[in-house]
Order: sequence, then C-alpha cells, then structure tokens
Amino acid sequence: MGGAIYSLLAFIAAISILVAVHEYGHYIVGRLSGMKVLRFSIGFGKPIWTHIGAGEDRTEYCVSAIPLGGYVRFLDSREGPVAPEDEGRAFDHRPIPARILVLLAGPFFNFLFAIVAYWALFVYGVPTLRPAIGVVEPGTYAEDAGLSFGDRIIAVGETQTPDWESALVAMLDGLITDGRVALRLEDESGYQRSTTIDVGDDAARLTEPGMLFDGLGFSPWQPPAIVGEVSNDGAAEAAGVREGDRIVRIDGEPIGNFGELREVVSARPDQRVLIEVERGAERLELDVLLGSDLRDEQVVGLLGIAAAANTADYYYLRQYGPLESVSQATARMWQSSVFTLRMLGRMLTGDVSIKNISGPINIAQFAGASAQAGVGNFLSFLAILSISLGVLNLLPIPMLDGGQIVYQLVEWVKGSPMSERAQIAGQQAGILALLLLMSFAFYNDIARLLG
Repeated sequence: MGGAIYSLLAFIAAISILVAVHEYGHYIVGRLSGMKVLRFSIGFGKPIWTHIGAGEDRTEYCVSAIPLGGYVRFLDSREGPVAPEDEGRAFDHRPIPARILVLLAGPFFNFLFAIVAYWALFVYGVPTLRPAIGVVEPGTYAEDAGLSFGDRIIAVGETQTPDWESALVAMLDGLITDGRVALRLEDESGYQRSTTIDVGDDAARLTEPGMLFDGLGFSPWQPPAIVGEVSNDGAAEAAGVREGDRIVRIDGEPIGNFGELREVVSARPDQRVLIEVERGAERLELDVLLGSDLRDEQVVGLLGIAAAANTADYYYLRQYGPLESVSQATARMWQSSVFTLRMLGRMLTGDVSIKNISGPINIAQFAGASAQAGVGNFLSFLAILSISLGVLNLLPIPMLDGGQIVYQLVEWVKGSPMSERAQIAGQQAGILALLLLMSFAFYNDIARLLG
C-alpha cells in the first residue's frame, strides 16, 4: 500500500512539473507576443488554489483538482466580446506566425527541459554500466550471431553506444527498420569483431515491453556468481565457501550471475539454505545459515561474499564539462525524440507492438521506482517523459498543439479561418483519436498488472 501511495505521489509530482514547463512555454511566448493571458492552470477541473496576478491583465494562476494536465487560457474573440482596451490582444487577433510560435512553445519547452535535465546529469556525473553481453541462452538469435558472455557492445550500426540507453535505442531502431541488429563487439581481451542478429519477421514481437532480451536470447552483463572475497565471521566462511567458488544453485534455483545471487539471498534472511558450488572440477553442496541486515527499513539476507569480476571494465562515471554537456544533452534529446516519433509511426504500420503505449498506471509505477532509485534516476525519467510529451503534442491531432498548428496554417494559406463545421469535425476526430489512444494505454496498464 505504501509503495502505491509513493508511486502516486511521484506520478503527480512528475506530471505537475512537466505540465508546468509545457504550459509556461505557451504562457511566456504568448505574453511576449502581446496576447492577454486570462488563466494559467496546472490540472483540470475545479481550482483548489488560486492567485490573481498583479498588473493590468490580472491573470488568474491556479492549481486544479485533476492533476492530469493543464492549460493556458488566452483572451479570444471566438469565446466572447473583447473590451476596447484589449483590442488586438486576443489570440485570434494576433498575426498567424505569432499564434504558431505560441503553440510550438509548449513542446519546445519540454524538449528544452530534457536538455537541461540531461545537462545536469552529465555535469554531475552519471554512474554508467557499459552495454555488454551477459548469459547467452542456447538455441537463440544471440547464440546464432556468436555472442559470448562479457562481450562489450561498442556500437550498434553506425551509433556509438557508451551506455545501455543508447544501445537499446539503436537496437530497437534496427529491429523496426529491417529486423537486423548490426553489432560491433569487443571481448575481454580487447579483440573487436562485427556480427549481426537477424530476427526477420519476428521483430514486432520483440518490440513488446520486456521481450527484447528474452526474445534475442541474452541478458545484460552482470558480474558472474564467482566468489572474490569471503568476509570474516560471515555465513559463507562458516559454511566453508572459498574464494574462487562459482555458485550455481541455491535451494535448487539456478544462479546465473551475481545480481541473481544477491536477489535470492536477500529474500532469505536468517534462513538455512543449500548452496551448490563449482570448485575446480568438483561440485559441492554446502549447508549455509544465512545472516541478515537492515537496509532501507527492510531485513535482507546476507551471505558475506564479494564478486570476483573486475567490474571496473564495465562500470564508469559518465561525466563531461559544462560546455560539452550542452552538446551531449542536446544530442541525447534529439536521438530520443526521433526514436519516439519513429516508434509511433511504426505502431501505425504494425511493425511495432501497440503494447508499448503506456497509461497513467504504468507511468506512475516508473515514476515511483525512479524516485526511489535516487534524484538522478528520477531526473532521467522526467527527461524521457518530457520528450514523449513534446513529441505527442506535435502530432497533427486537433485537440493537441500540432492539430491547432495545422488549423493556423490552413487559415494562413486560404486567407480566412476554417469553417466552424470543419473545426467541429476536426475536434470530434481528435477526441476519437485520443479516446482510442487512452483505451490502448489503460488496457496495456491493466494487462501488465494482471501479468
């Protein structure tokens, strides 16, 4: 219950921040363009907090009850008469280029926010796991392509991949383009080679959430479950675990890497378990009474060992100077924006699964998990969500900024506004499109919850 409340609060915080950024873009460019702002609202519905701004405009700033969006209301002669002193300050009285700039400003500020967020992360330094191959399953696409445990992914196609985020984007991009993922790999000795994973017509299935690694047949690299150090007076020492032992099973459950080992042990505080280890050519079964420790207000199991792998080759601090971070952050924003747009286009053609559409429930879960993981993870989540919000709002759907821009362009070309009948038809089509999108999103959320 506590986790659900935390996720809900993180979701409200994330949406409120990004909506405020988006609407501020409309607001500030509108004011600079000479438009009168009547209301700036974070949320929809009944206002629960209101402040009347100073100055002659007396703009109403409010926080409303439903935290799933927001809006800026400009003076508009289509909604009622305009006072003589406000003549020329209504939205529809301003030049069409000014109106288009106001509509573009919301998504632009979302992209700008993402750049600032990535800039802060790059300047501060992001602990990063280099993309590398973990356990490769037999009889899979990964085995057919010759992937091996420990191979680092240097590049995917023409894209350099210093981290998993860039690698995943490039891999999915390859899948949705032609069902092929071209990899440049480097093994643990430093030797580089190229290979291609070819999934053919199976690409759409692999784009479903959580299917990429299982479908390709490998897991991301984690340190193997080989004992590098045994703590004095710990559970492992008492049971006879030695440095160099490879832990392969706990209570019959297979252990593939140190992450899986940690997960299994953590779930068994103060329990007696049977651990199977490989020691040279021998296989031994050791009876171990696990210890326990209190971490983050939760009791977890302890074995008392450290990994033997040299993780320095796989983990690094990704950090740039203030100026270089600007270009790196801008490049990351652009790459994510283009990828998001391509994914949306491929969903329409059926090349990408519509299960990728997420609704508020799934977003709330991601918000809660990222917030619990730390400020850096939450900021990265906000950047990705802000990019998605910017891209979606530029789609030519009448209820969104992109659709309103189309209306303005039509008026510019024909020299007069679209007919009221045409605008109403467009609004109805836009509402239908958004309802369909929301239906898919909620269906996917519920399907994920039900497993």
